[in-house]
Amino acid sequence: MTSDDRNRKNPETLAAIGKVTLEKLESLSSKIRDDVATEADRLNHEILREIVALAMNRVSVQQNESDVEQGGDAWTERTASHYPHIRLHGGALEDDPLKMNL
Repeated sequence: MTSDDRNRKNPETLAAIGKVTLEKLESLSSKIRDDVATEADRLNHEILREIVALAMNRVSVQQNESDVEQGGDAWTERTASHYPHIRLHGGALEDDPLKMNL
């Protein structure tokens, strides 16, 4: 799958990916709680936790930026000369690392 393919995902596909990710995270969490997780399970759990946290931050950033655009109140930080955006660790698109072709 190229980066262009990933960018063409429709909302239904993205929602399904999110749902499966959360289900897998819960499954791995259960294995960890039951003390039957393998080392691979634990590593996969950590990466899924980070993905979920980053996604939640990204949504928060978008919601806060929308609130500010509509005259609401949210903590913002100016970066360079572009529009101020709400900085949540790893949440703003400008904070994303360089794209990799996988």
